[in-house]
Amino acid sequence: MIGVLVVDDDALVRSALGLMLGGQPDVRVVGEAADGRAGLAAARDLRPDVVLMDIRMPVLDGLAATIELRQHPDPPHVIVLTTFDADDYVLRALAAGADGFLLKDTPPPEILEAIRRVADGEPMLSPSVTRSLIKQVVPPDSSRSSRAQERLAGLTDRERDVALAVGRGLSNAEIAGELYLSVPTVKAHVSRLFEKLGTTNRVQIAIVVHDAGLV
Repeated sequence: MIGVLVVDDDALVRSALGLMLGGQPDVRVVGEAADGRAGLAAARDLRPDVVLMDIRMPVLDGLAATIELRQHPDPPHVIVLTTFDADDYVLRALAAGADGFLLKDTPPPEILEAIRRVADGEPMLSPSVTRSLIKQVVPPDSSRSSRAQERLAGLTDRERDVALAVGRGLSNAEIAGELYLSVPTVKAHVSRLFEKLGTTNRVQIAIVVHDAGLV
């Protein structure tokens, strides 16, 4: 069972998320808080697996709360859930240590998928957010393209297929279905990609693929 803490200053949002998550067999809301400081206290006491964190809140905003939360021993995963889709918010959320970034108008099935994915240790950025982030932090550069192609040249054919799928924003389960692999095998390939490409997360793999002109 995945325990979720909802941190948002809007009582209606907290209620809506509670209703949406309440009927799931593998997810339950363990608590809620109306500001970042209260969210930190609730996370310490309730030890949720995933925190849905708003950005703009009184007392302590969601980004500052996420930074503090990530400093705790064995911290929960954090999904920033906000109405603001500006590139700066995406960058700041990732820099703060968030595992995912979703807009509040994201369809409920996608929010549930994000919760399950980050609980399983898989960062969640939608393809549109990944593309936006890449454009923000990686301007076009011909020399970078050559280096990216050289890095990808060291991969096996299967590793390259997985890298391209990560670059398209696919989840491990989606990659497994598309390439006819098991999810554990996909995870093993992604781990090898981190090592071979010198990356630490899936967005960085996507950047290499983007630089090489393959997405």
